[in-house]
Amino acid sequence: MTAPALFLAERGIEVIGVDPAGASLEVARAKPGGDRVRRVHCDVTALPPPRVDPATMTANVARAIIDPEAWRDTLRGAHTVLRSGGRPVSETRDPARRAWEEWNREESHRVTDVPGVGAVESRGGATEVGGPLVAFRWTYVLGADGQVLTSDSTLRFRERREVEADLDGSGLTVEGVRDAPGRPGRELVFVTRRPRTGGERSGGPTAAGVTPRRCGRGAGR
Repeated sequence: MTAPALFLAERGIEVIGVDPAGASLEVARAKPGGDRVRRVHCDVTALPPPRVDPATMTANVARAIIDPEAWRDTLRGAHTVLRSGGRPVSETRDPARRAWEEWNREESHRVTDVPGVGAVESRGGATEVGGPLVAFRWTYVLGADGQVLTSDSTLRFRERREVEADLDGSGLTVEGVRDAPGRPGRELVFVTRRPRTGGERSGGPTAAGVTPRRCGRGAGR
């Protein structure tokens, strides 16, 4: 569960965390204050009522949705769950910054003390760049026994015009694009709105963690 979701929940706002990965929901449950967030095991295209305002897609998860059709399904799903006049807010890395060039073994090296595990050494870097797709590998070394774990992922870096066109195509109106606080020039934050229609009230829960894939439903606190 992202920090914004916990921040809002601590202030008495009803928050729904959506993720197709059950393991991620279990991690969220264990965080301090995680029990204040309602967790739903599905993606935004399968999210049951109620309608929400706003919906956020944080932690640059937009880059992890590399399939164009899955990306458009996600935006259409966000449109569906939003109340009339509701705002979906998402962020993505600005490809003009070429952030992957900073992903190398020297710059990324970290040693983290993980409770119950001990020191964990990590390094990562891009392994392939092809158009908007960037593949990278992260390597972890567990200090306790020297075990080596690797994680391979691919991200999609979308140009601003592409994101704006996809948002418009899903029925969402782009009201502004801004820098992320504290990270000028690195990210694009899209502030959009579902156009108002008659017969719907504004307000409602906040949906956090809009995600790409369809999966089974389930909810809990």
